[in-house]
Amino acid sequence: MITPHRVKPELPPRVVLRQSDYAPYFYDDGPGSTSGNMALFSISEDTPVGSQIYVLNGTDPEGDPVRYGLTFEKGSKVYFRVEPKSGNVTLTQELDREKQDEISVLVSITDGRNKVVETVRVFVTDANDEHPEFQNLPFIIDIPEDTAAGSSIYRVQAVDKDMGSGGSVSYYLQASPFAKFTIDGNSGILRVKPGETLDYETTPTHFVTVVAKDGGGKYKGKHQVLTATATITVNVIDAQDMPPSFVGTPYFGYVYEVSVPGSEIFTVYAKDGDQGNPNPIRYSIMDGSDGVFDINGTSGCITLTTFPSLLRNELYEIKVKVMFFSTLSSHTVYASEVRPNDQLLDYDITMVTVRVVDLNNHPPTFYGENGPQSKFEVTMYEHPPAGEILRGFKITVNDSDQGANAKFKLRLVGPSRVLRVVPQTVLNEAQVTIIVEDTSGIDYEKGQTLSFKLLAVEIDTPERFSATADIVINLLDKNDNIPKFTYEYYIARVPENSPGGSSIVSVTANDPDSGPWGEVKYTIYGSGSDLFSIHPSSGLISTQPWTSLDAELRSKYNFYVKAEDSEGKYSLAEVFITVLDMNDHPPAFDHKHLEKTLIIGTPVRVEAVDEDAESPNNVIEYSIMTADPDNAFDINADTGEIQLKSYIKSMEIVQNITKQKDCKWSLVVQARDRGSPSFSTTAVVNIDITETPLKGPMAAFLMKSRDNPMRALGMVTVIISALVGVTVLISTAMYMRNSKSNRILPVRRIIKRRPRDRQTWTFQMPGIKFNNPADKFLIGDAEGRHQRDNSSPRTKPAPPSAPCLPPPPPSTARPSERPWAVPTISGALASKGSKKVKSNRRKEGNMSSALVSELKMKLEQKINENNQGYY
Repeated sequence: MITPHRVKPELPPRVVLRQSDYAPYFYDDGPGSTSGNMALFSISEDTPVGSQIYVLNGTDPEGDPVRYGLTFEKGSKVYFRVEPKSGNVTLTQELDREKQDEISVLVSITDGRNKVVETVRVFVTDANDEHPEFQNLPFIIDIPEDTAAGSSIYRVQAVDKDMGSGGSVSYYLQASPFAKFTIDGNSGILRVKPGETLDYETTPTHFVTVVAKDGGGKYKGKHQVLTATATITVNVIDAQDMPPSFVGTPYFGYVYEVSVPGSEIFTVYAKDGDQGNPNPIRYSIMDGSDGVFDINGTSGCITLTTFPSLLRNELYEIKVKVMFFSTLSSHTVYASEVRPNDQLLDYDITMVTVRVVDLNNHPPTFYGENGPQSKFEVTMYEHPPAGEILRGFKITVNDSDQGANAKFKLRLVGPSRVLRVVPQTVLNEAQVTIIVEDTSGIDYEKGQTLSFKLLAVEIDTPERFSATADIVINLLDKNDNIPKFTYEYYIARVPENSPGGSSIVSVTANDPDSGPWGEVKYTIYGSGSDLFSIHPSSGLISTQPWTSLDAELRSKYNFYVKAEDSEGKYSLAEVFITVLDMNDHPPAFDHKHLEKTLIIGTPVRVEAVDEDAESPNNVIEYSIMTADPDNAFDINADTGEIQLKSYIKSMEIVQNITKQKDCKWSLVVQARDRGSPSFSTTAVVNIDITETPLKGPMAAFLMKSRDNPMRALGMVTVIISALVGVTVLISTAMYMRNSKSNRILPVRRIIKRRPRDRQTWTFQMPGIKFNNPADKFLIGDAEGRHQRDNSSPRTKPAPPSAPCLPPPPPSTARPSERPWAVPTISGALASKGSKKVKSNRRKEGNMSSALVSELKMKLEQKINENNQGYY
């Protein structure tokens, strides 16, 4: 750049000329530059925030330093920030071309005195950041099961908001081993796969996943391809016998100058009134096509069979001119129903009007029965069935333009997925049908009025004309709710001494319905419910006036409570009532005066019973109130066991305390429960103190069993039975041995007394140890047997031998011969008066003496029975 040179002219003396002050200015480096004044500057929408995107560049003619500024219009977002000295411009917010593709910026430059402000436009360029979006979701198709292979059955459409290749969309189906459909990658037309057939009985519904893929493009420096998926539900319709009818009439189609033979003009759709047993539907043109239109007999797709130039003229204006006589090409299309024998049934006729497009100078308009209308209102009951058409609305939408200018979309704005509008895409004019989609959203209890906005927006026009209408639904209530309890079950507690009519718990059920339907009546039933009552309106549960609850008799009640509206709709909840035990019973002894015998070293027990139902009311603590003599007894507070103090270990000590030979001490025992308030009772216990006369394990057992005589009797019976069994076995063995001996002569038997010094056979009673001669039985062994060692108490006796042969007669007997000895069994029981008996054995009880006597008698009886066999 050449800097201009300034020359000062010669001036007269004292004349001073002021130098000119020029405003600074920006350099203009063109739209492709990154420095200058940002005019026509372009920036990609995926530029990261914080990036330096531009440099404001300018100068001052006088060379003064300049500062830069950057502002936005009031109310608009601030996307850029400039450094005043360097002019570096930084991105401060993320860009989105699909929301704003052009940014207006005020840039300024100043030298401190002069400021220049320019308005520039910054263009946001596209990046491939938008996924394709399917239109008119959900895709639900109903086709007859005899649709021919290759037939077009539906057209899906997805839109990508990106530009260029990133905004182009192609389609394909996800691979499936049972695929019966194919899709045109460019048009999105779904067809039955060649060679495949549909079968309603085998598969009544097919779910096809279609993928929409854009052409790809760069995003943040990387190439990426974005996709979107949607599921097409194909319902196979069975044959039916009702007349077919067209849906969504009247029909309007358009021919564009870019159309080619085979282009789709419009697809008519008819369905049979009987959906339970459908018959296939075929379409055909009766007249009016003039040979330039054709229709797919299965799908109803009307296509162009020639070039548009051959319709009227090569020039579109000439077409219009010709259309002066007949601007509409009317085709009569009828849908006929075919039975399996190819017999035609009833049919329906509709008109499809094909128009020539014109200028877009009319916005969409909603019409009611009386002309244009912006608000439509209907009154209906809540919860209509899903799929029901709201016939109270008489809405027609029309765009008086033709062709693409009259193509617009209908959309219902309001609570999501409650209603849907049909059709969603309209050419020129259509009857608007509003269908219930989610019946749960039409609920009087959620709101008595539903409000929606019905929008009609042109699709392919630059003007994007639109229209709106208010859809208001006033709901009427139905009894569609049952009373519902706030809880599934209720738990309550009531003291057992509560008077009749006492309130226990209040249950609550709510019915959101209005009027009488919302009024709830309460009742109770179930086992034990007769003791309680419930207020039919408030739900307060209380005891009956005559009810007297007793935790000792029954402490748990559960029953059901029923909440019912005026039409009999009801719900149930379970009530659990616990009767709380109150300390209303004092402990009680069996008798006020108790007689006990206490053996030194062994405790005696007293027991009181508390009839209360629960702890701690029925937990008893024992204590000694008074005793005579004092400080002689201890008592276990939990079990009630009374025993002598540890220092009292013998009768001598007892007699020293009482100075009496026969001592009987007494004490007062108190039994107190742990309830609140606490109750107590007392009993006088007379204790006869003695010392055990027996020693050993049997004595301990008898002492422990003194309070349970049946236990002692059972043990004695077992011991006696064991001894008798042993005796029988021994006697049987002896008898069997003697009966087999051939030396037994029945003529005579010689019995010889056993010598006094013969070996004794000792029997010991298990579990009983005797200390005197009466403790054992002595049985002599046969003469001539080897003597046993008497020192061993465990030595077993030798088994008895068989008897010997009798001796010869006495006259011929020799003195040297030993007489034949017949073995016998004898026993000797030591006398009670034996000098070896200890003095303390004199105090044995009657039970021990009786036991020994009985054992002696039974054993002698068995021995005598066995000896009788020898005589």
